[in-house]
Amino acid sequence: MERDSTVRRTRAQQKQQKQQKQQKQSLYYEEAAALNGLRSRKHKPEVSAGLLGESSAVLLLLGFVCLLWLLVLLSLQQLIISSPGLFNALRARKHLERITSVGPRTVGSPENEISTVNYLLDQIEQIRTESQTGPHSITVDVQRPTGSFSIDFLGGFTSYYDRVTNIAVKLEPKTTAQHFMLANCHFDSVANSLGASDDAVSCSVMLEVLHSLANLPTPLKHGIIFLFNGAEENILQASHGFITQHPWAQQVRAFVNLEAAGVGGKEVVFQTGPENPWLVQAYVRAAVHPFASVVGQEVFQSGVIPSDTDFRIYRDFGKIPGIDLAFIENGFIYHTKYDTPERIHTDSIQRAGDNILSVLKHLVMSDELADSSAYRHGNMVFFDLLGVTVVAYPARVGTIINYMAAVATVIYLGKKCRLTSNAGGRYMRDLACAACVAVLSWFVALLTVLIVALLVTLAGRSMFWYSHFYVAVCLYGSAAVGKILLIHTLAKNLYYGGVSGVDLSERFFDVSLLLWCCALLFLTQRGLCSAYVPMMMVVFPLASKLLLTKHFRARGASLQYSVLYLTGLAVPYVHIMFLIWVVFEIFTPILGRSGTEIPPDIVLASLITLATVILSSYFMHFIYLTCSTRRILAGLGSVFVLMFVLVCCGLFFPYSADPSSPRPKRIFVQHSTRVLHALDGTVERSDSGLWINSLDYSGMQHITPHIPQINDSIRSRCSEQLPYCGFPWFLPVKALVKKNWYLPAPEVSPEAPLQFRLLSRQDTEWGTVKMSFEAKGPSHMSLYLRPHAGASLMGWSFGDGTPRFDLSGEYFIFYSHGLDAPAWSFWLEIQPHESSDVPPDEGLISLAVSSHYFFGPDRHSEQLESLLKRFPAWAFPSSWVSTYHMYRY
Repeated sequence: MERDSTVRRTRAQQKQQKQQKQQKQSLYYEEAAALNGLRSRKHKPEVSAGLLGESSAVLLLLGFVCLLWLLVLLSLQQLIISSPGLFNALRARKHLERITSVGPRTVGSPENEISTVNYLLDQIEQIRTESQTGPHSITVDVQRPTGSFSIDFLGGFTSYYDRVTNIAVKLEPKTTAQHFMLANCHFDSVANSLGASDDAVSCSVMLEVLHSLANLPTPLKHGIIFLFNGAEENILQASHGFITQHPWAQQVRAFVNLEAAGVGGKEVVFQTGPENPWLVQAYVRAAVHPFASVVGQEVFQSGVIPSDTDFRIYRDFGKIPGIDLAFIENGFIYHTKYDTPERIHTDSIQRAGDNILSVLKHLVMSDELADSSAYRHGNMVFFDLLGVTVVAYPARVGTIINYMAAVATVIYLGKKCRLTSNAGGRYMRDLACAACVAVLSWFVALLTVLIVALLVTLAGRSMFWYSHFYVAVCLYGSAAVGKILLIHTLAKNLYYGGVSGVDLSERFFDVSLLLWCCALLFLTQRGLCSAYVPMMMVVFPLASKLLLTKHFRARGASLQYSVLYLTGLAVPYVHIMFLIWVVFEIFTPILGRSGTEIPPDIVLASLITLATVILSSYFMHFIYLTCSTRRILAGLGSVFVLMFVLVCCGLFFPYSADPSSPRPKRIFVQHSTRVLHALDGTVERSDSGLWINSLDYSGMQHITPHIPQINDSIRSRCSEQLPYCGFPWFLPVKALVKKNWYLPAPEVSPEAPLQFRLLSRQDTEWGTVKMSFEAKGPSHMSLYLRPHAGASLMGWSFGDGTPRFDLSGEYFIFYSHGLDAPAWSFWLEIQPHESSDVPPDEGLISLAVSSHYFFGPDRHSEQLESLLKRFPAWAFPSSWVSTYHMYRY
């Protein structure tokens, strides 16, 4: 009896304490509700007044997202609405078809150096003849420069070029001009590709722009130099030759560079400046079909995207500002045999021509071009709204706007923190706890999705999304959304059991606002113009919430309130969805050529999770306005399980040969002969084979069933003691592509074999050894240098004279030449061994030269052609013949 009495007293005390706690909590929420103009409520778990039904919430959010996504896709497909009619896209298309009709145009080939050059010169002469009675004059100069330079690309990269081709066309009023715009394109292509989009279409557009401007009835205020450069694919060589050596380069005040990272679609401004806002303003005022984003500029310049354009050469070596435009859609077929003229829509050509013609015309009639340095004052924030208009303002104005948005957020949240009694302190603690719940849900979602991506990779189903992107959205997206929803559901039911959903929705809205404000302050402090994105995600939701306060007070969380709330989010969300489209449009194809060492599913899964987190930030509000989430969680779980099973069963093949939308697997195949020389010049070892590189993570697992000889039994390993692993790398990417296969084959016998010799060796007075060499071979060669233990490479005849090594710690020099080039001569200066432990017969340095035959009869071999025929239709093997000769000195 005494024990029962004690138990009853204890229960009574607990009940009393619980009632007191609920009374305090009720007082807190009543004060918070009074501050926001809300009706006070008794907060009991069973209260569901003002909450949305589960089906209503799902339909509402799915409808909102789908509607905005459809709006984004429609805006992207609408290439042109109307055209001024000053640019003739049909004539530009004829140029495109004629340029690509000669086939691939690699540097040094007759197709690039003779056929294409002659066609361009002939068309330019026709334009000059047609316009000679007008107010403008046209001067043409064919430049064939020689030079070298080093840039920080892939760690460090050195390039040497000899007699590459530039066609420079000067258009100016007959009274002559002192200041010039530069318009740049390149007419060369990579091997085995017609290069219609990269970059023949840009040169075709430039020809027609030249035609239009030359025939204007009124003279231009300044001049324009149209540079048709013939060696961009060789790591930006021809543009360097022009800007550092051509006499006209001294008069260039700004430039527009036309490039491609995809095939067709809209051309996007993804780089400007540096720090020349007048160029952005010129684009905003003049572009007929604007398409630009400062986010793309900052992502590209961060180095996340492993690529570069002539923009960098003009910026770094010419010290002139510019605008970089590029086609980005359908990067799956960029640099492949599918990059053909028929895949580029005429409206796409019309769009690019209208924009470039209008922007160039505006710039050469402006006062800013005459003294561009006077207008160099900071960066610009710029972004387009669904291609309809461009918003642009100085970065300093953006900073003020950002801080004003942050201050408004602080005021909004600060009022709630100043509630009477202990309510303010309780609000701050509850807000911190809610923020922890939100961040925890994101972390758990990312961890879960990464585990799923790892399981898919270990199951050998990596890159299933390459041809089925929306399957990846269903798999990784359902896992991410499901985990976020599960964490919040558990928090709602287990931790917030005594709090109404309406009040919790308010709290988690405040959490989203707070976190976006933190992101806004962080990016603003870093000086990034991309801070306008979190600014929009602060201003629009906050304004929407304040405007709906009376409605919420009168009707609670009704369906009408929810629709109005989402309407307030439409502007920032549609822009965020557009940016998400850009990210996936660029990065998904890149993951198909990013090498064998980076698991692409991990990257894609992370990007999908990031997109989910961003989109769900203000949708957390609805989790607590919904009566239940059981059926939603069940539906997401079913979608995930179904997709995971189908993916692991191999239902979704990564590649496709569908002519309407090909998704090729990229492979490099070289028929190569290797010869290794000893220190005394004798041949130590030689062999020949078909060297195969996979440019994506899947390696040869999908090729082996078609060609059984290509399997792990012929997998090649890196010979660390040999320069560049003892293989003829065309570019310095061996740190990214480590899975290689070497199939023995007969020796290759090019008609123009490599000739290499040591010209001289001398000991300098400061204790170094200077060696001079001479090499003669095909138009493309690579030089690899590997100093031996204790020896150091102190100087060379390339670039600025300072040796620069790449990601692998070795020295890589890329060489190419045009027609009638002499032998390649260079020298190296080496500091000998200082340690007596190094054997004297080891020498100072290992030097290897690889030669690459990209055109002509030397490009083919019987064994190579036989192997190529066995590859499946969905594979794109880029092939050529090469040699590798290694020497020790």
